[in-house]
Amino acid sequence: MSFPIVVWILTALAAVAIVLTRLRLRGEGAAGRLSIDPRVPLAHFVVGTVALVLWIGVLVAPEDSLLGGPLFGIVAVAAWWVTALCGVLILSRWLPTKGRHAPAAAGDGWSDGPGLSLLAHLGMVVGVLVFTYAYLTAAV
Repeated sequence: MSFPIVVWILTALAAVAIVLTRLRLRGEGAAGRLSIDPRVPLAHFVVGTVALVLWIGVLVAPEDSLLGGPLFGIVAVAAWWVTALCGVLILSRWLPTKGRHAPAAAGDGWSDGPGLSLLAHLGMVVGVLVFTYAYLTAAV
């Protein structure tokens, strides 16, 4: 499998992670042990959408065009890093809590535990590492 195909597959998976995180955390009763600031999932969605649009533009635009130029590529990769950081912060809702009055982990209809969140957001970090490498080496 060639490297550009891997980048396109990871781009599609990143889009799925952005949308599913938005759907999963839109209500008050989101799964986890801790509640997180609602601005973190909102930033994850907004910056992730910007990153996705810019990144797809960078992938399909010719190198000599404005969208294929270095400015949009750098902004796209930076937005991917912000999205990945927000995703890791979203994972903090699963941190273990101790104490007599510590809340129990809340579940939802998506999964029983942090497995889906771990897969999506740690996968996003790996994907962003690949995006960064692909952009810096001009592999895509």
